[in-house]
Amino acid sequence: MRVCHIVPSLEERHGGPSRSVRALANAGAALGESVELLATLEAGQTVAGGEDLATVRTFPRVAPRWLSRSPEMRRYLQDTPADIVHHHSLWLLPLRYAGEAARRQSVPLVISPRGMMSGWAYRHRRGRKRLAEWLVHPGAFAAAAGWHATSPEERADIQALGFKQPVCVSPNGVSLPGEAELAAARAAWHQLCPATRARPVALFYSRLHRKKRVRELIDLWLAASRGDWLLLVVGVAEDYTPAELAANVAAAGAQDRVAVFDGAGRPPPYAAASLFVLPSHSENFGLVIAEALAAGVPALVTDTTPWTGLAKSGCGWCTPWENYGTALTAALATPAAELTAMGRRGRDWTAREFSWARAAGLLNEFYRHLRHERR
Repeated sequence: MRVCHIVPSLEERHGGPSRSVRALANAGAALGESVELLATLEAGQTVAGGEDLATVRTFPRVAPRWLSRSPEMRRYLQDTPADIVHHHSLWLLPLRYAGEAARRQSVPLVISPRGMMSGWAYRHRRGRKRLAEWLVHPGAFAAAAGWHATSPEERADIQALGFKQPVCVSPNGVSLPGEAELAAARAAWHQLCPATRARPVALFYSRLHRKKRVRELIDLWLAASRGDWLLLVVGVAEDYTPAELAANVAAAGAQDRVAVFDGAGRPPPYAAASLFVLPSHSENFGLVIAEALAAGVPALVTDTTPWTGLAKSGCGWCTPWENYGTALTAALATPAAELTAMGRRGRDWTAREFSWARAAGLLNEFYRHLRHERR
């Protein structure tokens, strides 16, 4: 089966899908399928190398670049046969190219919203998104043979919008980091931020986007005494830059309580943390949550992420935003030994439930079902 995955970007600054779609494509190839992964790329940018099993191709992004326009990608899709065309994300021109290619070849189109149909994300800048539906990729949603959701909650979001096509729930996978990898990352962050050597660290690690409530988290942190704990904020610029957030912290005279760093080009900081915090408005999966657990770090998240299983698995807390401050105070008061034990349980849980091989296998079954239905 020839599977063509398409994602607007593989650049680190565009967040989780840049990593997760690549890992999914490689897992599909490892199962014996013929898999291509296509993405657009800004002039002068590079994509981090890797030992890819899938064939990874990038195409130049041209004006208007914010729509990920790439005539070269469009031509390639029109001329290259596939049995399944699977597009990841919404609102950009590559979805139009994917729909055209699927229609031209009479093969199923699968769409992964990647959180863009979930609650707050779907409502945010809704007028622009309506225009995208009509003008950027008209008819793509109706033309989809099926949808891919990474959680039951995301499936419910898709169905709540009235879409009747079948939905495959296939969670993201996560790779368990080895001890040597964790030790190297820990050493790097101890050097970058010496305070992490001796103090307990609560870590925010994600895009610096308003959806993540990063500014609200900093305000909440500063609203009460947090003892010896340090809030470490690491991310790549989007709605906010690290410099802007650091300036806000400095203006509050709180440099000894909150440290802000640009995460671009640096190892993930999970190994330097005792607790992971992510109070998002919305997440379809929240890959960073799974990565934190895989690194042995318990998590405190909002219930607008699909991680209600944290409490049941004994590796964290999932709470409404209205109660987040109370939950944060309780989490910071948890003895260090108990946090460590929770982290071990989280690592065991991710190893059992969130493998890339399982994710790719579920999707391969879905692809075959859609192809059979089309015959």
